[in-house]
Amino acid sequence: MLTLTRSVGETIRIGDDIEVHVVEVRGGTVRLGFKAPREVTIHREEVYRQIAEANLLAAQVTADTLGALASFAPTAAEQASAAPAEQAPAAATVPEPAGDAAPAPAAAATVPAGREPAPEAPRG
Repeated sequence: MLTLTRSVGETIRIGDDIEVHVVEVRGGTVRLGFKAPREVTIHREEVYRQIAEANLLAAQVTADTLGALASFAPTAAEQASAAPAEQAPAAATVPEPAGDAAPAPAAAATVPAGREPAPEAPRG
């Protein structure tokens, strides 16, 4: 560990981007100021330990948790039966009317839920 002596108003540099300023000394307490890039996290030791402990607990996954999540996953049989339904239907062609006959109604298109079909282009 490097130990330095500084007085109020003096600064310590760590690398090119971090400055530690001695702001105040009162009794047994020292106030420090830090200038560092936003991507550098600065925490008091006790806060850092709490964050590290919370992250460790959040990262632990038990067999019970995995078993509970597995009940939501589709089985191989469900995936196989769903595969053909997910394929896009073939586009239907409508023959052009001959002569002065009225145009035939367009075939109904299958549209995914929550999406509107594109407007049909005018025929001319």
